[in-house]
Amino acid sequence: MARSNTNGLLGEEFFTPGGSSFIDFLTAHRPELLSTRRLLPEGVQAAPGQLPHGTTVLALTYRDGVMIAGDRRATMGHLIAQRDLEKVHPADDYTAVAFAGTVGLAKDLVKLYQVELTHFEKVEGIPMSLNAKATRLATMVRQNLGQAMQGLAVVPLLAGYDLTAPEGENGRIFSFDVTGGPYEKRDFHAEGSGSPYARSSLKKLFREDMSRREAALAALQALYDAADDDSATGGPDTSRRIYPIVSVITGDGFEQLPEQETEQLSREMVQQRLNRPDGPVAASPQ
Repeated sequence: MARSNTNGLLGEEFFTPGGSSFIDFLTAHRPELLSTRRLLPEGVQAAPGQLPHGTTVLALTYRDGVMIAGDRRATMGHLIAQRDLEKVHPADDYTAVAFAGTVGLAKDLVKLYQVELTHFEKVEGIPMSLNAKATRLATMVRQNLGQAMQGLAVVPLLAGYDLTAPEGENGRIFSFDVTGGPYEKRDFHAEGSGSPYARSSLKKLFREDMSRREAALAALQALYDAADDDSATGGPDTSRRIYPIVSVITGDGFEQLPEQETEQLSREMVQQRLNRPDGPVAASPQ
């Protein structure tokens, strides 16, 4: 990305005073690198079903922090474009972002967001607050509005551990609409084509005092319910050993659950479904 002069030195733009936003720097000096702002020719719409789309992602708070998960399927119309897509990514040590929508643009947005947070911390010497991270991601989504209106929408889901929040309220979840509107969600949320079914599942399974294992099983059950009713969402693929991505963010930072752990929990859940295909019911009030 860096431009150099004929002497092999960095260009003067790298020594020009500016803000702590890497995106603003690119906007000023290399706007062609911002793929999320490139519009299709006027009057052109993305052909439905011709581009890979990610589907269902979700997040929920639990006893130690917040959990974020996603299925692995990308669809292109009625076709399965990819079976092992990773939709959940760390943004920094205490924040993770998952995505639904146009896969190519979503991957670019995630990478740019990761650099944005790192750049801010290097320039300012401190990390962003979680509220500021949500606002910065909202700005990035808003910058993609033109492409969203042409059929290339990206809908992220942000989860983070707020070190400054009162104990027990550290896990926080933010959703966004295509215009960049940020919304903090309480307890749980889901995005993507299977999200109505995932949210309904979490509504009956969620408890504030869940352990990591209980929260992971609830997330897997919700993704299973989404796959059961939404053809674009992929369930556990035991034959290919492809399972959802499940990650947690606690006071110790971001951690993706090991594949072996996710496989074990997924197989346990599938075994339970053999006896009860509609899944577990809500716990009775004490």
